Amino acid sequence: MNDGDMAAGAAPAVQRDPADAGRRRWGIAPRPFPGWLYGILFVLFDVAAVAILEVGVSLGASSRVTLSSPEVGWDFVGKMFTDLNFVFVLNVLLVGVLYLALLMLFNRFWIAAPVLIAAAVIVAVIEHFKISIRYEAVLPSDLNFLKADAGNLMGFMPAGAHWTILAAIAVFAVFAALFVFLNHIDARRGRMFRGSDRQTRSINAVARLLLILVPGLFFGLYAMQVSTVGSWAKNLATVMGDKPSMWDSVYDAQRNGPLVAFMRQVNPKVMDKPSDYSEETMKQVVARYQKAAKKINASRGNKLTDSTVIYVLSESFSDTSRVPGLKVNKDSMPKIRAIKQNTTSGLMLSSGYGGGTANLEYMGLTGLSMANFDSSLTSPYQQLVPGEHWTPTINQMWGAAKNSIGLHPYESSMYSRATNYKKFGFSHFYTLTGPDVISHQDRIDDSPYVSDASTYLSTLEEVRKTDSNQFLQVITMQNHMPYHEWYKDNDFTAESTTGTPLGKDEQESIQTYQKGQAITDEATADFLDELDKLDKPVTVVFYGDHLPGIYSSASEDDDNSLALHLTDYFIWSNKASGAQGTKINNAAYSSPNFFVAQAAQHMDAKVSPYLAFLTMMHQKIAAMEPPVVNKIQGWDRIPEGQSIYLDHAGNPMAESDFDEETRQLLADYKLIQYDITDGRNYLKDTGFMDLP
Repeated sequence: MNDGDMAAGAAPAVQRDPADAGRRRWGIAPRPFPGWLYGILFVLFDVAAVAILEVGVSLGASSRVTLSSPEVGWDFVGKMFTDLNFVFVLNVLLVGVLYLALLMLFNRFWIAAPVLIAAAVIVAVIEHFKISIRYEAVLPSDLNFLKADAGNLMGFMPAGAHWTILAAIAVFAVFAALFVFLNHIDARRGRMFRGSDRQTRSINAVARLLLILVPGLFFGLYAMQVSTVGSWAKNLATVMGDKPSMWDSVYDAQRNGPLVAFMRQVNPKVMDKPSDYSEETMKQVVARYQKAAKKINASRGNKLTDSTVIYVLSESFSDTSRVPGLKVNKDSMPKIRAIKQNTTSGLMLSSGYGGGTANLEYMGLTGLSMANFDSSLTSPYQQLVPGEHWTPTINQMWGAAKNSIGLHPYESSMYSRATNYKKFGFSHFYTLTGPDVISHQDRIDDSPYVSDASTYLSTLEEVRKTDSNQFLQVITMQNHMPYHEWYKDNDFTAESTTGTPLGKDEQESIQTYQKGQAITDEATADFLDELDKLDKPVTVVFYGDHLPGIYSSASEDDDNSLALHLTDYFIWSNKASGAQGTKINNAAYSSPNFFVAQAAQHMDAKVSPYLAFLTMMHQKIAAMEPPVVNKIQGWDRIPEGQSIYLDHAGNPMAESDFDEETRQLLADYKLIQYDITDGRNYLKDTGFMDLP
């Protein structure tokens, strides 16, 4: 065709897309997809990505269902209709904003969709592998591992990993085939913004940039704020149905969706930075308590680490007879009551009711207080410890890791203990699930939990293995909720004194708990008798972590809050220690952050500057915890309000009434805690934690 033909009005030759012939071979004439169809496909692939992630945390977890973490299954979706819980929609929203940003970045629907699905499949496989190996969901702290030890990733593949990988490849191949087909029949080729002239291209570029930045900003702000109580992101997550389950990361990911559970731990607010925090201020703190330690140590003759120290966190152990409005037919802890009368002992203020074990455990191991943390930090074991660069714990005073042993006859993954205990410097953490399996696992009658007698027997074996002095952390399980007529020949009874009878379930729970408490009472006395026969010095710090959440009648009255947050504790030493029968001053009330300082005083042991500080703090404030509530410990937040401070008579203290010395100590406590947990770790190389 020449120019003359064009001038005569002849039609020009049609330029055909070379791909059209390929499309026609499918037997379908290519047509541009309308916008509404892209919208439907966008939602479908978004939901598919969320489903793939959920499958990743569900497969492999079903065989590890525990009493405290039931299987979720597809109730993750179904509860939208049964409970009006829309956390599934929240996951779709969060994945959707990432998907939208990808779509605008590539400007090709049939590139963004495969990238999204591929990323979901890869993350799901990683979740599956981690859960299979450690029964722990992927956490933000795992990103540090990728930076530090990425070369060893292949060493973390579980047995049969190749089958999982092949299955994942097959799943993606199905999606890929679908994407190829849809691309072939879409005449637009998935292009979102089109235009040939310069002005249109400029407008499209600006629109795409905005549609990348706005979703990215939303996602970033959500990640930074969702852990902070009162923020818009936290409020959004709560309204949509996010119910944190911080005791079990796998259950949390299944229940709330892996992305929502992950995002909640990206940027937890730990505590407010003290206004005077600086390296110079921390040097002054160190100097202040070095001087105090020198003064204390002048009158003490022993070394703390010349003894074996055993911390026994006795699950839910507390005195039933102290519960307001409750009458019991007989004493369920006569032997421990007698032990308490002849050694350092008292009542411990607990931050939890019916839950929160790991928080009490954390305070006991670190000497830090939950009262100093922001109310957004509900679980240090999950939100704080995995990402810490420096985690000083009291077991580290015993030197080499071989001298630190943990025992817990339950799941090693609960509260991420397996990960955290390794970080704390424990060489072994014996549990039911290993890799170090606890040696004795007997149950009593119909109870599903390992008995305290078995746990004590496993502990005794560890103590007898070596002549070296050790630190042992023991967490029992026998008296864990629920309580359902487990024990034969139970003659314990309980009744209300308020005029309103106990409900059937409440009465059954209390009476079952009483029997378990009595069994613990016997086992604990026998345990101490065996330790008394040893020719090596041993000191035991025994405490109940919280009351069981079974007193529904008493918990209805807010005036009972303090009574429902007081458990029993004692510090006992065997004959070989030379401290048997010791009773120290100001022991009537305490909280677990002070136990190590009290143990040193009980043992007449010299202290570090840190222990000197805790000793002085306890002299001014007997016990301290965050505000308490009469309901089973939740993981959505710590209650608002002033922290609870008790004097040595057990009376609440108002912070506004503190004298100057107490104010200084409390300010120093916040400086110390901030530096360790969220600050620059100025204390790390100062010797502040070192015993003389």
